Amino acid sequence: MNFTKYFINISLSMLLSGIAFSQEKRMAKADESFNRYAFVDARKIYLQVAESGYESADLFKKLGDSYYFNARLEDAIPWYEKLTTKYADDIDPEYLFRYSQSLKSIQRYEEADKIMEQFNTITGNDQRAEFFMNTRDYLKFIEMQSGKFRLLKLSINSKYSDYAPSFNNQGELIFASSRGGGSGMSKVVHEWNEMPFLDLFSSTIIESNGILQTPKKLKGKINTKFHESSTSFSSDGQTVYFTRNNYLKRKLGSNVEGTILLKIYRATLENDKWTNIEELPFNSNEYSIAHPALSADGTKLYFASDMPDSRGLSDLYVIDIHEDGTFGEPKNLGDKINTEGRETFPYVSDSGRLYFASDGHIGLGGLDIFVTVPEELGEFSIPYNVGKPVNSSEDDFTFVLNENTKIGYFSSNRAGGKGNDDIYSFKQTEELITTCNQYVAGVVTDASSREVLVDAEVFLLDDTNNELQRTVTDSKGRYRFDLECDTSYIVRANKIGYGPTEALLTANNVLEHKHDLALQLSKGGLAEKEVKPGDDLAKLLDLEIIYFDLDKSFIRRDAEIELQKIIVALNEYPDLKIDVRSHTDSRADDDYNMYLSERRAKSTIKYIVEKGKIDRSRVTGRGYGETALINKCADGVPCSDDEHQLNRRSEFIILQK
Repeated sequence: MNFTKYFINISLSMLLSGIAFSQEKRMAKADESFNRYAFVDARKIYLQVAESGYESADLFKKLGDSYYFNARLEDAIPWYEKLTTKYADDIDPEYLFRYSQSLKSIQRYEEADKIMEQFNTITGNDQRAEFFMNTRDYLKFIEMQSGKFRLLKLSINSKYSDYAPSFNNQGELIFASSRGGGSGMSKVVHEWNEMPFLDLFSSTIIESNGILQTPKKLKGKINTKFHESSTSFSSDGQTVYFTRNNYLKRKLGSNVEGTILLKIYRATLENDKWTNIEELPFNSNEYSIAHPALSADGTKLYFASDMPDSRGLSDLYVIDIHEDGTFGEPKNLGDKINTEGRETFPYVSDSGRLYFASDGHIGLGGLDIFVTVPEELGEFSIPYNVGKPVNSSEDDFTFVLNENTKIGYFSSNRAGGKGNDDIYSFKQTEELITTCNQYVAGVVTDASSREVLVDAEVFLLDDTNNELQRTVTDSKGRYRFDLECDTSYIVRANKIGYGPTEALLTANNVLEHKHDLALQLSKGGLAEKEVKPGDDLAKLLDLEIIYFDLDKSFIRRDAEIELQKIIVALNEYPDLKIDVRSHTDSRADDDYNMYLSERRAKSTIKYIVEKGKIDRSRVTGRGYGETALINKCADGVPCSDDEHQLNRRSEFIILQK
């Protein structure tokens, strides 16, 4: 044995083990900072560890997150990239979502979409993934929505953080800023991003153009040495709801882990100073409640929170404000608004529209601003991205709008700003798209010659066969119908000398979408054929064979299309009567197959009668089990699944024409 080599190997192993142990100790120290949201301090150590050559999934997660949660999405990309390539089988899918969002920040949309496809495959039922899969042409819609706001010049921003503008209904804009005030800049900085703590400032609005005068700090006890931000004022400007760290009467509160969270407070204006500061009763030390938004009539307060029933990092809630100033119970705004991501910074306009920031709904990157319009029973519509230039590939948030002057403000950390976050002003020049706009269009052609068919009748029916619209094809064989989102339809075409044809169509929830549906008609139909009792109507109409899944009796979607053609024939020939004969394959025992075929016959008859509104006396039928196989696949004969499926069929025998 080579003892020298053995000693060197042991020494090297011990050295590497010592290095790894040392790096793990440094990681543990960084994790302490990370867990109390001191991302900047944690990042310094993580970077040193990474530069030493140490690698782990946890290190890459924390480095990516330390940038991601400080809205430095571009800087997060290299670390999420390392994480998803080197530890693909060992990561939470949430990191795929963060990686996709980060890629959007530098407009790498194709790559971001591919990552979202992976995210959808892994998660399956994540709402963000569902929104993405249903709105694959989201960039097209955002482009259509864009250009409805014109940015204006604004000179009140500092080199620090300025955001959360709100109207105090007294001709001023109130906003949060870390610029400090009074005799000088605060020396206290926040561990999260090493920025000074936020205070509230006011600036008089020049209504004609939205320009703001020199800001001044709010008077009274509303500002403290901790964060104050995101305000909302009563219509008379005498009451304010605002966000602050858990701090009241010089007492600082924290959760069980020692983290200082956010709460909403209320104050009143007396002699031009804010006083009577009180904490709202539904706050908690164990989760944040923040970013209040009053309805115009003052009866409802919207806010963001990560309380226990929240779906994501933060959800939007609403609570009733009673006449005596007391509150009801917080109500989550539900899955239409909230996702597994961040929904935050709500604002309610005078018309009742709810604007908010989200990274869970599909946008351009980071937080985007969305609008949802009020519907019946206090519900809201699906959210609509407000488009560029308000939204960008960075974080865009805290949107407010004066609907009378069409002047508004929002905040963003986009490139070209003066500070960490900046306030932007805008003029709305056009109304936003806030309704789902879908339609179906296509060309009707001859199935054999492919020639376009002019003056063919095309019908739009609901899924219970009620006619909604009808049209005739133009000189190029074209037709078009407007649709409602999330609704099922039947599109039917007919022309003299041709047999009718139908297609099922389901409108999705994509906000702007065209469904292309070409229809082909075959010459003849029953009028051109010799029809006698005993004929199979399906064969006369050249229908695809209607199959059933193994051991199932429900009507498959492909079968629905063919059954609609049976319904058309029954409607076209009022004296026509048919007998539905259902068959199974030879698998399972004889008695069970007879029972199964009976279920299939009843299911088929029920569909024809209920969907087609056909008199029950015109449609009879029963099951035949495996008594009429059409191939060799009897008991004990080896056959493929496709061969067995040929026997799981329905026939439509004409009894009377």
